[in-house]
Amino acid sequence: MNVSHKTLKLLAALIWYIGPVILFNKGAELANEAYNIESQGWGRLFSWTAGIAIGLVKTRYIFLKSCRKNLARIDALTSPKLGQFYRIQFFFALAAMIALGAFLSRVSQGNHTFLVFVATLDISIGTALLVSSKVFWEQGVFSFRKRLS
Repeated sequence: MNVSHKTLKLLAALIWYIGPVILFNKGAELANEAYNIESQGWGRLFSWTAGIAIGLVKTRYIFLKSCRKNLARIDALTSPKLGQFYRIQFFFALAAMIALGAFLSRVSQGNHTFLVFVATLDISIGTALLVSSKVFWEQGVFSFRKRLS
């Protein structure tokens, strides 16, 4: 079934925006667990500060380029199909990242330093996804005005 390029871009944006919601929630939970282990510790503040800083770097060097490249790929499709809002490799990589994240969260339980590390990782990826989502706005993905041509 063919769909519009706009539909594919909206689906891509939806998936892109789900990431920060999940990752910020998970990162906050892990940072709070670290705080519960060492309430006088540095973990929670470090997780958020370092996570945001690292996320901004990831945004600039990885995520903006990736997002733009995917939107350009969608524009180049001659007869877009519903499942083409990301390449199949993206879905395999996403599944692997989810599995790895769940594994890291599980093995970090009870270890303050490892909890802080995993929280920082989650917050950094969430930050990169959220900040790089500006590409969707810049390219008019959320513009719903009828265009006269």
